[in-house]
Amino acid sequence: QVQLVESGGGLVQAGGSLRLSCAASGRTFSTYPMAWFRQAPGKEREFVARISGSGLTTLYADSVKGRFTISRDNAKNTVYLQMNSLKPEDTAVYYCAAGSVWSNRSPNYDYWGQGAQVTVSS
Repeated sequence: QVQLVESGGGLVQAGGSLRLSCAASGRTFSTYPMAWFRQAPGKEREFVARISGSGLTTLYADSVKGRFTISRDNAKNTVYLQMNSLKPEDTAVYYCAAGSVWSNRSPNYDYWGQGAQVTVSS
């Protein structure tokens, strides 16, 4: 079992930055690929970024590439999402997820956090 708790959401102006953190329980954190997804009101949950268990491999959605950076600290059982140059269309609830499959698809992730609201004003 893995429990995930996000933090770091909030309200920011367009062009600003936020960093989300996701703290995980469990001694096997480093074995799990981790990902961030987001869901805006009235829209489906969408993939944002993912990172391998070692942290050496990352992948991003085209919409955030060059602006967002995913990273992890396995010693702290934490994964991060650094979000720069934020746009109003980045407004959503952001979820971290842990899974055993290297995938962009949300059904392939077994464990989810409760979500963190990110609101970007224009």
